[in-house]
Amino acid sequence: MSTLHVDIMIERLKHRFEVEVVTSEPKIPYKETILGTADARYRHKKQTGGPRPVRRGIHKDRADGARAGFEFVDDIVGGRVPNQYIPAVEKGIREQLAKGIISGNVVEDVRVSLYDGSYHAVDSSEAAFKTAARKAFQDAFMHAKPVLLEPVVNMEITIPSEFMGDVTGDINSRRGRIVGMDQGPGGIQILKVVVPLSEVMRYATELRSITGGRGAFTMELSHYDVVPQRIAEQIISQAKREEEEEE
Repeated sequence: MSTLHVDIMIERLKHRFEVEVVTSEPKIPYKETILGTADARYRHKKQTGGPRPVRRGIHKDRADGARAGFEFVDDIVGGRVPNQYIPAVEKGIREQLAKGIISGNVVEDVRVSLYDGSYHAVDSSEAAFKTAARKAFQDAFMHAKPVLLEPVVNMEITIPSEFMGDVTGDINSRRGRIVGMDQGPGGIQILKVVVPLSEVMRYATELRSITGGRGAFTMELSHYDVVPQRIAEQIISQAKREEEEEE
């Protein structure tokens, strides 16, 4: 709707129902993925009976940007990793997908192939293989051209024709792209726009300001696209600061 409607509802809750409301900016649902491929190997060590390091799970995983969700492929041959530990490897990777690597957002559209490894008859465990899987996946991800994806929305903006120049200029400044234009009755213009969601989070208020309250719009999710590097660096830095503050 707009911030005005939100403010009115908050005041109503406060004075009519005596409820204090804590508000915060909605978070953009970014996602992480990769554009390349990589191999990784992680050796998880545990000390038993002295200082001797014991290998508990050595494996490699390869990821590539297939853009088809997450796929785990078991390419183990010759029993290099016992069958009972392979589900632990997949589980460890899935846990890391949910946490993200570079910005704390969900990782999508990767394919992981487990094709080598080793185990220790005494010290190997599911927990060890999960840890090794997470660490190897993190390493592979960082070497496979990681990128941040952002949601992009389709918008239809309805405005009087005299505000056309101001609105189109504003959309261009928001990394938006006008893909169509229709003529409505009474000198009304309908703009069809594709724009990143992060650029129009407060657009109801801003469009009202530009058009004197005479503009309106609808919005729906279109797709995800790669965030420009300069903006991605800012998002990643902000995510790291927030993580440090929470710790």
